[in-house]
Amino acid sequence: MSGFDDVVDFVVVGSGGGSMCAGLLMRTQGKSVLILEKTSLVGGTTARSGGVMWIPNNRFMKRDGVEDSFEKATQYLDALMGGQTDAPGSTAERRRTYLTEAPRMVDFLVNQGVKLNRIGYWPDYYDDLPGGSEQGRTVVAELFNVNELGEWKQKLQPTFIRAPVDLLQPSLEEMMELPAMMRSWRVKALLAKLVIRGILAKMTGKHWIAGGGALQGRMLQAAVQSGIEIRTESPVSELIVENGAVKGVVTTRNGKPSRVEARLGVLVNAGGFARNQRMRDQYVPGTSVKWTMATPGDTGEMIEEMMRIGAATAQMDERVGNQQTHPPGAADGEAKPTAQALTASPHAILVDQTGVRYMNEGGSYMAYCKAMLERNKTVPAVPSWALFDSQFMTKYFLAGSMPGKPKPQQWYEQGYLKKADTIEGLAQQLKIDPAALEATVERFNGFVAKNKDEDFHRGARAYDRWLGDSLNKPSETLGAIKQGPFYAVPIVPGDVGTYGGVVTDEHARVLRADGSIIPGLYATGVSTASVMGRFYPGAGSSVGPSFVWGYVAAKHAGGVK
Repeated sequence: MSGFDDVVDFVVVGSGGGSMCAGLLMRTQGKSVLILEKTSLVGGTTARSGGVMWIPNNRFMKRDGVEDSFEKATQYLDALMGGQTDAPGSTAERRRTYLTEAPRMVDFLVNQGVKLNRIGYWPDYYDDLPGGSEQGRTVVAELFNVNELGEWKQKLQPTFIRAPVDLLQPSLEEMMELPAMMRSWRVKALLAKLVIRGILAKMTGKHWIAGGGALQGRMLQAAVQSGIEIRTESPVSELIVENGAVKGVVTTRNGKPSRVEARLGVLVNAGGFARNQRMRDQYVPGTSVKWTMATPGDTGEMIEEMMRIGAATAQMDERVGNQQTHPPGAADGEAKPTAQALTASPHAILVDQTGVRYMNEGGSYMAYCKAMLERNKTVPAVPSWALFDSQFMTKYFLAGSMPGKPKPQQWYEQGYLKKADTIEGLAQQLKIDPAALEATVERFNGFVAKNKDEDFHRGARAYDRWLGDSLNKPSETLGAIKQGPFYAVPIVPGDVGTYGGVVTDEHARVLRADGSIIPGLYATGVSTASVMGRFYPGAGSSVGPSFVWGYVAAKHAGGVK
């Protein structure tokens, strides 16, 4: 075909989760693959994240004797989202395909030499539903020596999943244990192990990274070794359509437009629109680009380009919520302290701007942030206040600061961290009716005394308890707020990305509004309407689908059965 500057078999737009997985499958079939990344760094928001994939019935669960099956996972997803009528990305057929192909995708990556494993205990977010798994269905990459990437090391998107001390180079699972290091001899022993590992790493020229950095680092290494061509600073401005089918893309190469033919198809995995305030205002009003952990390149233009050629969209009002607290000095684009464990810990609650507690502070971070925005429609709740006492300050991390350590003076001076000797005094600082706040705290403390949250059932799910403090008894998540001074910090409904986009079928093909297929065009990741609909079933419910649908798309485009 004339008019093209380059010809390859498969073009992938974006380098986040799923892109290199799709490319690896194509390379096993002897097909040429070109990944086009518009920024200077490879890995997308996946590299920044925990790098967790939600993969039911995976090989590591079988290895460890953890019960799961296609039928059990189907029961769980049906119980959680089977009644949805406004989530076209989450049809029963797509859910079945996901559950079938997800463990196959993991097997494929392991066979390609990508070292994966599972977290020993990470409950599904609705583990109390039929089919829910208390042990969890997570798959992660093993620690990765990023120095193995050679010159590509500088091209890998830096991960936010790292220890506060550079010498420590823990795995994701080890990192989640570190908050208890001042109170647990077992964790102190782990800390000593990590110090030794860090010293040995420095002596031997290794630099271990975890989370999304490890996952995408391993994927990048496999991609380069397989012969996939990856171009950075190569944005795609146009999908080339001929006779109703996508035939290629217009990208930028050496500062000039370049037309690339894709003989087998184009896969769009370019992220969502978390960094596009205009699109946020249109689809997710009341949210801000200042609250997102997504990469700067997550600006939505490829979703709009697919819309331009007729793609249907759905679930555009959804995000992968991630409650955050922003102390002074937290720069835009850097890791913002998550508040996920803050209000799920003992001696802490979340209240709106009238001093009323209005949710289970445990549970899914997506549900948490949706509840904040929904509450804000009737009662001022953005920001809400995390309220806690001196027991919390002694035991737990706050916005990345160590337990029991004095907090920066600017936190107080700039009004971020409120402090008072009494609940009444704290209420006055928060401009809340003292009687209302005192009543809320008294009611919560009554639930603590009975070890039962009668309002919102915090602690009833295994996941709630996992988020809390395993050393706190009798409840891992319920603890009285009674020892002054008392404190509060603002919480906003942040996110790690958007969760809606173009509608795709069970082969990851992009669909028009009438349900017809746009030939030659595939999509995965948060460029699509999620297969999980309007829920987040467990850790990795966006990264997992990105990988799985990239794998499915490559199978279909490459004619692999």
